Amino acid sequence: MSYCMKYDSPLGIMTMYSEDGEKLYALWFDRQKYDRSLMDEAEQPVEQELPVFLRTKEWLDLYFEGKDPGFLPPLELTGSDFRRMVSCEMLKIPFGQTTTYGRIAEAVAEKTGKNRVSAQAVGGAVGHNPLTIIVPCHRVVGKSGSLTGYAGGMDKKIKLLQNEGVDLADRGLFVPENLR
Repeated sequence: MSYCMKYDSPLGIMTMYSEDGEKLYALWFDRQKYDRSLMDEAEQPVEQELPVFLRTKEWLDLYFEGKDPGFLPPLELTGSDFRRMVSCEMLKIPFGQTTTYGRIAEAVAEKTGKNRVSAQAVGGAVGHNPLTIIVPCHRVVGKSGSLTGYAGGMDKKIKLLQNEGVDLADRGLFVPENLR
């Protein structure tokens, strides 16, 4: 049996999802790209207020107040070994900071003993991150400082970075003209 609970964030309704009722498997903005990629289409999760969801709600409340929550709710990182490694690297990005796909690729290459890992492969893993915000894929930017895609939408990526106090212009991050 799987479970879900809604969260009304300042950026829109989010859904928390757990397959075991103990750990958070996914968190997404409703209607974002890949929003239900972990769910079995035939199974309807039970909407229930569980401790893991209450802990996640606490984390989100602090986050949206502009604070670093300082803890993580119980998480289950899913996907291939590669995707889990990329998620672990994203979890290392401090609140209010950014990194690049290339830096994550270098870290994964070092961990796996490979000479090189493609930044594009990292981009695919980042783009399919099922634990949005908590595994901070919004903190990953392009090599030139460009704010590349975000499954929840570029407008949300910008607002999430601003929520963390990131001065986009000061960091040399380039905001697309239509989102300024």
